[in-house]
Amino acid sequence: MDIEILQLLEGAQKSRGLTVIIDVFRAFSTACYAYGGNIQRIYPVGGLEKAYQLKQQNPEYILVGERNEQKPEGFDFGNSPSQLMTSNLSGKTMVHTTSSGTQGIANATEADEILTGSFVNAQAIINYIRKQNPSKVSLVCMGYSCQYPTDEDTLLAVYIKNELEGLPNDFPAMVEQIRKGDGARFFAPEKQEWAPAADFDLCLSLNRFNFVLKVEQENGVNYLKKITT
Repeated sequence: MDIEILQLLEGAQKSRGLTVIIDVFRAFSTACYAYGGNIQRIYPVGGLEKAYQLKQQNPEYILVGERNEQKPEGFDFGNSPSQLMTSNLSGKTMVHTTSSGTQGIANATEADEILTGSFVNAQAIINYIRKQNPSKVSLVCMGYSCQYPTDEDTLLAVYIKNELEGLPNDFPAMVEQIRKGDGARFFAPEKQEWAPAADFDLCLSLNRFNFVLKVEQENGVNYLKKITT
């Protein structure tokens, strides 16, 4: 099994084989919490225009996401797992667009199949990859707004690669590195309205969910299919 760690939009475009698009803070943690809250379906889209179009066509859909970490105009929720956990999502359909994760999905056009990646379902991802046993695995770290690599995404890629290759991981040390590095913004008082400290802990709740989210298509639109592993 050839496992490659790639970065940002260029990495998504280069990805081949079974591809994991990684966005720990916070897109694909948020998506897992939404399915954990019994949401019916998630449509990950790249552009705000597409999100607004789907909402216009389907007024009952909820809009979830961010630009510059903050909730876009007219959206129901920001890209925050702690916000979603306080709401009743059961049976609802969510349109999800973010600056990093959903952009990776849109750009991974050469991948054989695409999973989303976060620490909250890391073991499920590892189990799925082992079961599929592909010859090629691409672990794509989307970073901060696709602009630069981040600790949390790169460390998740390292974590998954180590597990698949039988190498040890020190998850508590990873958490501390993230807390002092790119995760420090979640503890800044001026950012609590849109990047609350609660999201840091929720996004780093290791193996909280036992399912993967696989990108499928219906009528030309991507959606995330929940598959228990």
